[in-house]
Amino acid sequence: MGRQPLTREEVLEAAAALVKQHGPQSLTMRKLAAELGTAVTSIYWHVGNRESLLDALVLRTVADLGEIRATGATPARRIVSVARALRRQLRTHPHLVAMVHERGLTERMFLPAQQVLVHEVHAAGLRGARAAAVVRAVQVHVVGHVLVERNRERAPVQRPGEEELWTPETAEHDPELARALARPVDPEALFTTSVRALVAGLLGPGS
Repeated sequence: MGRQPLTREEVLEAAAALVKQHGPQSLTMRKLAAELGTAVTSIYWHVGNRESLLDALVLRTVADLGEIRATGATPARRIVSVARALRRQLRTHPHLVAMVHERGLTERMFLPAQQVLVHEVHAAGLRGARAAAVVRAVQVHVVGHVLVERNRERAPVQRPGEEELWTPETAEHDPELARALARPVDPEALFTTSVRALVAGLLGPGS
């Protein structure tokens, strides 16, 4: 049985995978055609030239971030779920997100997640400037956390590392604290703890 005709979505999926693995500079029409086992002319027919392909990938990334949905029984839990989902999206597609930023569509990319947050903040009883402050604080917390994570991943090996630096003496004679700080950071757990505390503080008592 012969191969099914190539679709535009398959081209975009393969292009996104190449960018995710190696960055935008790795995306050439020849490499993409080889990845798909087709002719370069077929790629051009489906998505146009390389710039058109990059534009399509940017719009696809923006659309993917628009798929974030809140889950949970209370507004606070639902806001935290949006923050966690947004973090996962940004962590999963760093090169594609960078492309969105380079094309001046960062604010457009974040709008759908912000709108979900607005809905949940309204459900928590906040309006106006106070509601806006919650939406912005959560977004900045997500983006800041992702940037710190990326920086830690790209940093050179630390000598001495945390496991050597934290002792009962440096931890004010709190051995349990020293052991905890000497262990590798769990980014997901740390993010969840911090965003829950942030949201609880922003929404006020009973959140």
